[in-house]
Amino acid sequence: MKTRFFSTLFAAGLLAGVSAAALADAAAGYPAKTIKIIVPFPAGGTADVLPRIVAQKLSEKWGQPVIIENRSGAGGNIGAEAVDKSPADGYTLLATPPAPLSINQNLYKSLPFNPERFVPITVLAAVPNVLAVKSTLPAASTADFIAYAKKNSGNVTVATQGNGTTSHLTASMFATQAGVQFTYVPYKGTAPALSDLMGGQIDVFFDNISSMYRQHEAGKTKILAVASSKRSPLLPNTPTIAETGLPGFNSSTWFAMVAPPGTPPEIAQKLNGAIVEILKMSDVQKKFLDQGADVVGNSPKEMSDFLVSERARWKKVIDSAGVTMN
Repeated sequence: MKTRFFSTLFAAGLLAGVSAAALADAAAGYPAKTIKIIVPFPAGGTADVLPRIVAQKLSEKWGQPVIIENRSGAGGNIGAEAVDKSPADGYTLLATPPAPLSINQNLYKSLPFNPERFVPITVLAAVPNVLAVKSTLPAASTADFIAYAKKNSGNVTVATQGNGTTSHLTASMFATQAGVQFTYVPYKGTAPALSDLMGGQIDVFFDNISSMYRQHEAGKTKILAVASSKRSPLLPNTPTIAETGLPGFNSSTWFAMVAPPGTPPEIAQKLNGAIVEILKMSDVQKKFLDQGADVVGNSPKEMSDFLVSERARWKKVIDSAGVTMN
């Protein structure tokens, strides 16, 4: 019995050693083929643009193709599930705004994945949200808009990037604090929602500033206020919602990269090092700033801690607004 017991221990130790060695070899040779980054929202929005900037630089750095694949739907859950079920080898990644990582677990009765099991790589950037309305809406400030929404209670249509996304929850938070009622119209991402806002089919859209800025400058929409706690360098003369109507209001969107559950830490660290290095490049920072995005580039541990705090923050918003999903 003792002989068999020690033989089993020896075999287990040998397998562990082989496994560790295999992981080390895999990390050392990574990447050896095409890397796919799944974005769980349609092409055209900031959630798609920022990862494409990083993907191009990664491809140049490593000499391997790095492609973006858009898999939208269900508030980001479809794309997130695809990554969750992918091999944990670093060749399929998820680049996403908050919904599937820090929001949806508090909205949906069940998810086909556990967001807490994804392996953090880094937060790419943070972008302030804005209160934007169609160009013909008779409001020039947050206070004007609140008055308009109260006068037209329940008839003001609000676009969202999908149920449970930051645009949806930001609108819900606004409605709760302002004491107004909206009619929510979910889309499959920023691009189709913005198209209908510019076309006048939708009254308002709480989206990030990078998606709205050019349309605002062209007079196709009106940004009434910035939703973050401080003004944006892109629109320094545009006040915050907190300044002009709802003290303490704060909403920003961030964009993060994660790997499938079980991805070796050596590969996560290699990805982190390369991406953080890319985010420090002056041309990349300029392209991010053009999108209204503030570069972050934190460590996997810092990102993990950040996600814990974000899940708690958005849970409070969800509970106070009474937002639920099937």
